[in-house]
Amino acid sequence: MTSRSTELFRAEALRHHEGVGHGDGDVLRISPAWIPAAYRLLLLVIAAGAAYAAFGTVTEYATGPAVVRLEGRTHMTALTASTVATVDVEPGQRVTAGQVLVRLHLADRAAELARLNREFDLQMIRILRDPADQVARSSLTTLRAERQFAQTRLEEQSVKAPHAGVVNDIRVRPGQYLTPGDRVLSLDGEDMQWMVVAILPGHTRPLIRAGTGMRLELAGYRHAYRDVAIHSVGDEIVGAAEVGQYLGQEIADVVPVAGPAVLVKAQLPSDTFVADGRSLSYHEGMLGTVDAQLRRQSIFRTVIPALRSLFRHAES
Repeated sequence: MTSRSTELFRAEALRHHEGVGHGDGDVLRISPAWIPAAYRLLLLVIAAGAAYAAFGTVTEYATGPAVVRLEGRTHMTALTASTVATVDVEPGQRVTAGQVLVRLHLADRAAELARLNREFDLQMIRILRDPADQVARSSLTTLRAERQFAQTRLEEQSVKAPHAGVVNDIRVRPGQYLTPGDRVLSLDGEDMQWMVVAILPGHTRPLIRAGTGMRLELAGYRHAYRDVAIHSVGDEIVGAAEVGQYLGQEIADVVPVAGPAVLVKAQLPSDTFVADGRSLSYHEGMLGTVDAQLRRQSIFRTVIPALRSLFRHAES
């Protein structure tokens, strides 16, 4: 029975049971040697992260569409319904202030002025014959005002240069019918400068200041950034209709305006930009996107909004 039972156990187990080699074992070592070093590294990373969150800052931006404009360029438009008689200038031609650029056909106004001139002459003859004729004197006063008004209206028959400059972008031809507001041509002045007009969300107006930075990226030219400084900020928050009127009917339809907006202007440092290693020229009406700096604050205050009120109370 005994031999049979011993066969059920291993010899090592029987010797241990009988006390051979029985004693306290060593400490069980299951932790690798790199764990203490990793623990110290983890503490260092946590401390560095806390310091970065405490002293590091993040910048908040406002993003919106932008349009490149050329200031100093005057767009001449038709003031009344008329027909183009002659175009007296060519693109690139330099003109002086007051020079006639385009003549319009307004036969009815010319006829009205001729009629008033005839009546004015008749009344003058009556006064010369009878200086005491008060009716003629009264009529003469009325006719003088009407003739001056007719003369002013007749001057609208010609589009004149408001200042010296170079003719550009002629959009009319002889015989073309014009309605009030139709573009006739453009006149480039001597002090032209390229500007960018940005349409930013209206709620960001209290945070936008003149002189802060703004980054422009033109549509179709990815990563061709141009950093500019805000030149002026609109005082009023306007809607899509007012933005369209400011930009002009030629481009208002392609500029997306969602909700109330504020207009921001910045001057471009040059008339060219670099894209894909090439220097390219700006053109009026080019579209893009801007990111305008609003404010900088610590990472802790950004991640934990409750700290903002705490800092405000501390500052007050």
